[in-house]
Amino acid sequence: MVGNTVKYFSIILFTVLLTQTAWPQKKKRLVNLKGYWKFSIGDNMNWASPSYNDDNWEEIKVPDYWENEGFYGYNGYAWYRIHFSFPDDYKNSVVYLELGAIDDVDQTYLNGKLIGTTGSFPPKYQSAYSIYRNYTVETSYFNKNGDNVIAVRVFDSELGGGIAKGTIGLYYIPNELLAELNLEGQWKFKTGDNKEWKDINVNDNDWTTLIVPGYWENQGFKKYDGYAWYRKTFKVRNNLKGKKLVLMMGKIDDLDEVYVNGQLVGSTGTMHDNPKYNSIDNKEYDQFRGYYLPAGLIKFDEDNVIAVRVYDGWRYGGIYQGPIGLISQEHYIKFWRHQSSKENIFESIFKSN
Repeated sequence: MVGNTVKYFSIILFTVLLTQTAWPQKKKRLVNLKGYWKFSIGDNMNWASPSYNDDNWEEIKVPDYWENEGFYGYNGYAWYRIHFSFPDDYKNSVVYLELGAIDDVDQTYLNGKLIGTTGSFPPKYQSAYSIYRNYTVETSYFNKNGDNVIAVRVFDSELGGGIAKGTIGLYYIPNELLAELNLEGQWKFKTGDNKEWKDINVNDNDWTTLIVPGYWENQGFKKYDGYAWYRKTFKVRNNLKGKKLVLMMGKIDDLDEVYVNGQLVGSTGTMHDNPKYNSIDNKEYDQFRGYYLPAGLIKFDEDNVIAVRVYDGWRYGGIYQGPIGLISQEHYIKFWRHQSSKENIFESIFKSN
């Protein structure tokens, strides 16, 4: 009886520890955004600006369908806006804006900067009413000494409409693996496959802009399977000079090759020119990408280019989960060593019983 009790207690302890320490950890709320937002039907891109005067707008409860809030029978465009203060003592580099389920399509702005989009607006309309919105935001986008504005452009084709349900707020993850140079946000994107797209001087001005991380299906490329490329141009600050660097690419569905300044720095899975030979049987989509960069590859205070070749075999595709960015090898190894020590604790609990 005593042995069974100890074993039962150990299993409970294991469950508690796993809940508290597994990565990614449970998010903690920074700012509660549930409540009444400013609201207007219609569509005007000036409404994304933080300086726009929305004093005469209606107020509407969030989350809830706008048809439940008096706008019964309305289908079409509408905007939400909310003003809030951001904690000036928050030190981490990333927060998460959760907007829950939006019926049907949205573009979301923070202080005038596009931070997320899900679905496609007319004329190439694609509903995304069932997709939970969770957008990554750099803390540099926030005004820590004054007013902040979130503006959400919504299109609804039928039925309820609006920011419908979910946990609405700004969140962070304690002790998360954080990039020292965050590269999440807007990337260039193009379907198809051309290995010359890895090169630094490729003109990608006419490519589509997508938000990374995020499935491409949720951003206008519904049901697309096959090859696609992402590109991003960025500068690296001198505070990372002299450090060994790792490029974190989060999780990619399904296979990838990652190039920095035209040089292959890492891949997960094996891609063939003929996609019928590609295999996705090893759950590559669920593997975290951390690619160690050779010394001298990164240029400081100059343009650098990341190009990512992706193959998606079925269902969702693309760079769908972060963190995305550069981190020192020292911090990267320290994080995963800490994760390994937690797993060893769990294993020892089971072995002792």
